[in-house]
Amino acid sequence: MRNKWWILLVVGLFSSCHYPQQGEEYEVGYNFEVIADSLVLQEDRPMHLLIVPESSDSFVVFRGDPLVVAQIETIPEDSIDSVWVKVARDQLTMGWLHESVLLESVVPDDPISQGIHLFSDSHLLGAICLAFAVLAAWLIRRMMHKRYHMVHIDDIASPFPMLLCLCMACSAVLYASIQHFVPETWCYFYYHPTLNPFGLPAVLSAFLFSVWLMVVLSGAVLDDIYHSLRTTEGLLYGLSLMAVLGLVYVFFSVTTMYYVGYLFLPLYIVAAIWQYVRRHRARYCCGQCGARLHDLGECTKCGTVNQ
Repeated sequence: MRNKWWILLVVGLFSSCHYPQQGEEYEVGYNFEVIADSLVLQEDRPMHLLIVPESSDSFVVFRGDPLVVAQIETIPEDSIDSVWVKVARDQLTMGWLHESVLLESVVPDDPISQGIHLFSDSHLLGAICLAFAVLAAWLIRRMMHKRYHMVHIDDIASPFPMLLCLCMACSAVLYASIQHFVPETWCYFYYHPTLNPFGLPAVLSAFLFSVWLMVVLSGAVLDDIYHSLRTTEGLLYGLSLMAVLGLVYVFFSVTTMYYVGYLFLPLYIVAAIWQYVRRHRARYCCGQCGARLHDLGECTKCGTVNQ
């Protein structure tokens, strides 16, 4: 019976993700920017009986050129792509092309959409490279017999790094859930982005709230690193934290697509909180600089031995 209620809750949550009167992702007057090396536009309007006129001239636009949608036509006889789009770079350079070719070669002329596009293309490779770089630094530090701090393992006496990792995990699960269950909602958000979490579908609002929460937590983390560690240790800790965040994002994004991410998320939350409370929670304060300490001994900030 409990499983039935859980299934109904999940279905109800995601059924509220659709935009009311969503319509097309883009429309006449929408602005794009070319990201392909070049894009060929057909001058003549496509006809129902003759898709590509033999005498048609063409124009070429290049990477970085702005394009605006001037007209959208449906040609059912076209077996390749029935949707044709007329775009214009300026009053003298305009033409037609298949919608599929257009969308593969452009990005919306909006910094949020461009950020989403860039992040979608490079986040996995960047996270893996950063993880290996930090792992190498961690091994070097261990071989030098010096103490090295890392979130969840030998963390600083602050809850904010742990909370940032948990927030990243929740954001990854929400992102993958939107992509899997209601991809048209994310597609519409990609073409009509906003940073305002209000007035959006429930899951999309929750995702934007988690993004804003990560921004706030990041500031708190930087402040606590500055007040808890020396410059070199703080830099290495910050890099290791970025690596862990990248790995958490990749892990939960991938596992959620196969549904096991929903099982791992509560386990990860409980384990992270238990580890922090048991081993890393601040119980003391340095008598010299005021830094928070988990145990008595040498202060990680100023080196003073507290007894």
